[in-house]
Amino acid sequence: MDVQFEQLRTFVAVIDQGSFEAAARQLHVTPSAVSQRMKALETAIGRVLVERGKPARPTPSGEVVLRLARQVALLERDVLDQLGDDSTATAAGFTRIPIVVNGDSLNTWVLPALAAAVRAGICVDVYREDQDHSVELLRRGTVMAAVTSEARPVQGCAVRRLGRMRYRPMASPEFVRTWLPDGPTVANLARAPMLVFDRKDDLQHRYLRQRTRQPLDPPRSYLPSSGDFPEAIRLGLGWGMLPGQQIARYQDSGAIVPIDPDAVLDVPLYWQQWRLDSRLLTALADAVAAAAAASLER
Repeated sequence: MDVQFEQLRTFVAVIDQGSFEAAARQLHVTPSAVSQRMKALETAIGRVLVERGKPARPTPSGEVVLRLARQVALLERDVLDQLGDDSTATAAGFTRIPIVVNGDSLNTWVLPALAAAVRAGICVDVYREDQDHSVELLRRGTVMAAVTSEARPVQGCAVRRLGRMRYRPMASPEFVRTWLPDGPTVANLARAPMLVFDRKDDLQHRYLRQRTRQPLDPPRSYLPSSGDFPEAIRLGLGWGMLPGQQIARYQDSGAIVPIDPDAVLDVPLYWQQWRLDSRLLTALADAVAAAAAASLER
């Protein structure tokens, strides 16, 4: 397999930017040059690697090669760091590492870790995905690391336990008086409007199963914005599960209250990353672990 570094870099750019034209702009070459490099790479591999749609996506074979391309780029960066050469880094000597993080972690504890990564010379490309589904992006080679609830390592990845996000079912006081006047009974929970992040969000249903042991199907609204989720609960759109870090912002005012004071739902979180001997990837993992230790339940 006769593959050149510039071909692998071009492949990564096509997938990350979503098209040959956008990749050409990033690489400061012509679209024709990008097309020629991709044709040469696919010829060398003997497989079609890119579905040429909008956006461009890797084929199943392309996912395997994309993973290789990202690994090579990171190892190349580490070698050049040791040699004192920053000629292949991004602007100002930074290296970009794509990761996936769930929305609640982004809105509560992860940002200090990403700031520390910048100080280590890393620019992160953050994908947002539910913690129960984030490892799929690792398998596809889209990202190099993930905050996930999956403890079993993806093939070729190492796992580090981060801690537990503790959720509680919350609502506004007025909502509780209206919909749950005698508490979270089965009848009340079956009719009380529920707020859900998106169709992958299972936290509210986990609480219902834990509380009632019955398959309830209450009315629900969807709000795919972690930052706005607690405010929507405060305004009465429904009851919903909130992590402790977000609850604390409303605790003193009493704007939201627990609907079931003794109920908690713990979601264990893990850091999965490609198993590479990379200084930059290790620095990012250490920063994430430090931020988790300061904020998550052990």
